[in-house]
Formats: sequence, structure tokens, C-alpha cells
Amino acid sequence: MKLQDKLNRLLRVPRLTPLRIVLALAIAVVADGLQFLFGLLPIVDQAIDVVGMVLTSWVIGFHWLLLPTFVVKLVPFLDELPTWTACVVAVVALRKREQSSLPPPGTDTKHPASLELI
Repeated sequence: MKLQDKLNRLLRVPRLTPLRIVLALAIAVVADGLQFLFGLLPIVDQAIDVVGMVLTSWVIGFHWLLLPTFVVKLVPFLDELPTWTACVVAVVALRKREQSSLPPPGTDTKHPASLELI
């Protein structure tokens, strides 16, 4: 398998389902809660960020909005805000809007006459 194929597979955006949304929010809330409890231990805080990023990306797909959570952790007092939860909510909202504008699977987009008008 080529490197480009591997990257495309890793960065694919899965279809949002209610289960994926609930799992992503649960991961974010748990990550924020653990960071609130163990925020004084920098290595644990960073480990929670990495695990949260990997799990969230696995559940709802990678999005660039998830990266600022690492930068926000460097600003005093902002690191106590629930950044994972806020970013996951934002990504889910954007993905829902993107996916609602896509034609349903199996729709022929090459011939506009074949599209149903709503």
C-alpha cells in the first residue's frame, strides 16, 4: 500500500452517526475532566491531549480545529477551560453541515436532471 493511500485512509471523514457523536463528546468530556484533575502534572496533561486527539480523530475523523487545543494549553487560565468539549462540538456542527449538503449515496451528480428537487 502506498503512503498516499495510507494517509487518505487515516484522514478519511467517517459519516456522522448519533453513536459517533456521543462517543466523541464522551471522549472530550472525559479528557477535559482528567485534565482538570491532573492539570498540575504537565506530562499527564500532554498525554491526555495526545490520547484525546487520537481517539477523537478515530471516532469523527481528523479536523484542523482539534489542533488549537494544544496551543490553548500554553495560555495561563485558558488551559482550565473545556477546550476538548468545545472543539468537538464545533467539529460535529461543521461536519453535520458538510454532510447535509452532500447528495445522498447513489445519486447521480453528473446529470442535474436526475437530481430530485426538494
